This record gives sequence, C-alpha cells and structure tokens, in this order.
Amino acid sequence: MTTRLTPYATEAEIEAIGAHFANLTLPKAAWTHAAHFAAAIWLIRRRADILPERDMPDMIRRYNESVGGVNSATAGYHETITLASIRATRAFLDTETGERPLHEIHAALMAGPCGDKDWLFAYWPRERLLSVEARRIWVEPDIVPFPF
Repeated sequence: MTTRLTPYATEAEIEAIGAHFANLTLPKAAWTHAAHFAAAIWLIRRRADILPERDMPDMIRRYNESVGGVNSATAGYHETITLASIRATRAFLDTETGERPLHEIHAALMAGPCGDKDWLFAYWPRERLLSVEARRIWVEPDIVPFPF
C-alpha cells in the first residue's frame, strides 16, 4: 500500500515550489514526485505566460542541468511522464470550482491516483514507460487508454 503524503501545508509553500522551480533555485532534494505536481498546478494557475505542455519540458531540462543532472537516454527529462502528468493535472484543475487554495488542490490531487509515484503503470507496462522511446517522445499507453 502506498502512503500519500503532501508536505505542503500552505499556499506559500506551493508558490515557493513553483517559483523556485521556474527560477532554477529549487534544491535538488525538493524536486520530488509531489513537487512536480505542485509546480504544474502553480504554472497552470499562476503563470498565464507559460503553457506547461509547451514550456515545462525545457524548464525541466534546464532545472535538471542546474542541479548537476543530465538529460540523456536513461536519466533526466521524460517526455511521456511529463506530458501525462500535465494532462492529469489540467484535467483535475478543470473539475475545481471556486478559488480553493493551491495547497488544498494539491492535497486533493495527491490523495488520488496521481499521489502514487507508480500511477502511470496502470496505463503503460513498466518496460514501455521506462523505455528510451517514451523518455524522448510521447508514447501512447497500451494497457488502457489514457483518460486525460
């Protein structure tokens, strides 16, 4: 059983994750599964000048390099995981009504399937999702259609 925790208790924490990610000042240890979704939520809700589907791939690549990482065939940026996560985040945000604080939205998103770091294996076999091809380009799921 996977434990779903969100370390973000305030709006300011989500704002900080998003801003530090965008400014390449987020510590590497802070770039967690939950932080990826926090950054996506923040970008969609707070940065109208950024289209995550278009801009987040290069933002992640630059961020990885800024903390000493590489973007290669086996490490760093992953196209299919990034785009699937953005699509799921956007679909979740589309169901939100009103102006709930971002940390509450994030907690609700993390309480569902996306909170499990292995959530995408319901759509892609592990070998296919972790392949070089899926890392470089969008690869359609082959277990069940991706609903987002």
